[in-house]
Amino acid sequence: MNFKKIKSVHFIGIGGIGVSAIARYFLAQGTRVSGTDRASSEITEALQKEGVAISIDEEFVRNIPTDSELIIYSAALEVAEPEFMKEMKKLSVPALSYSEALGEISKSKRTIAISGTHGKTTTTAMIASVLIDAGLEPTVIVGSVLVREESNFVGGKGEWLVVEADEYRRSFLSLSPEVLVITNIDRDHLDYFKDIDDIRSAYAELSAKVPKEGTIVTDLNDENVWSVIQAARPVRSREGSQRASASNGVKAAKAPILDYTSVGAEGLQLKFPGAHNIANAQAALAVAGFLGISPSTSLRALNEFRGTWRRFEHLGETKCGALVYDDYAHNPQKIQALLAGVKEQFPDKRVIAIFQPHLYSRTKHLLPEFADSFADADLIILAPIFPAREEPDPSISHKILAEEIKKQTGREAMVLDSFKEIAQRVNELAGKDDIILTIGAGDIYKVAHLLVT
Repeated sequence: MNFKKIKSVHFIGIGGIGVSAIARYFLAQGTRVSGTDRASSEITEALQKEGVAISIDEEFVRNIPTDSELIIYSAALEVAEPEFMKEMKKLSVPALSYSEALGEISKSKRTIAISGTHGKTTTTAMIASVLIDAGLEPTVIVGSVLVREESNFVGGKGEWLVVEADEYRRSFLSLSPEVLVITNIDRDHLDYFKDIDDIRSAYAELSAKVPKEGTIVTDLNDENVWSVIQAARPVRSREGSQRASASNGVKAAKAPILDYTSVGAEGLQLKFPGAHNIANAQAALAVAGFLGISPSTSLRALNEFRGTWRRFEHLGETKCGALVYDDYAHNPQKIQALLAGVKEQFPDKRVIAIFQPHLYSRTKHLLPEFADSFADADLIILAPIFPAREEPDPSISHKILAEEIKKQTGREAMVLDSFKEIAQRVNELAGKDDIILTIGAGDIYKVAHLLVT
């Protein structure tokens, strides 16, 4: 599909962080853009200011303008709204999911795709910052808001597309990557994937899409990554011995493998704490090196990198002087890395972690891991589970998570049922030597805003 010939596009679920980025892509090329979503948000309000006509309505189909030449919809609707999908199929207007639309954009650009269970958003933003500062004028689509650019989309005139590649429902397989970054592979999205083998098979299929003139940038110390690379092609270990190939039906990868952990981090002085962010920066340096960007340019861009929305984002202070940060971490490994980084940067401060679990299925499948992930928090407060696309599941709750934390660690976690209660309790407990973290992929950031106002 030639997007440049499209004159009018309608987006359903336009308030989503990914869908809104593609809406901005069309806006940048002068296409008429409209959209619908269930609720108003900062994203929909910003798009309206940019010239997008948006309807806030539960009835998606009736709000599609009659002159629309293309419909792009959020992938969440495929899971949560089966009746809507049936209606969509009856329409005469072509319709693409978010991932399908992203795939079409990828076909028109040389694509750097950043994938992985943890760290892909930050790594995408880091790579984008390096390419922008190197004058390559990339197009950027990221699952957050770049602090410096104040957007989740950058419409560059250059040949490169830097894009965050989401593994959920194998959506990243729509992309055509010339450079593929795999930060790590772990258990997640178990409401869709059967198990870790199923997850690895998706990454192996993506790896096989990278052409021989491209590269796969990854961490070969990660056992799941190693398994994927081994499945896609035989590679040599650092000791030089060759491990056997096990194709498992996956087409062989053609691209060379670059282990980003071998990239030196000398001169790297990030504004953000944690070994995980250093690893993200090493991946960015590896990509930059492959593209021929000078180390001095890359290091300068990374050291000046200001981050993205909801990734250890400093929002202010409470009345008593406690620092308030917000972070999108929503699985055990991300929480553990976040808290370890905070302890590293602020060893003398008490850490208050306010966590909102995201998805019933994720909380249920990873319950023991979640219970163990708060080791570096001094005080734990749990909010109710954010359901997102899922129906309520009475077999799991924030109270059950608190019980598991008690069972596994012997520590008490405070369970509160509303944001107002949480903010009130934190204001009673917090002191000037505390750091308060709101953590989760839902709307827990609203508690942080209550605390700093």
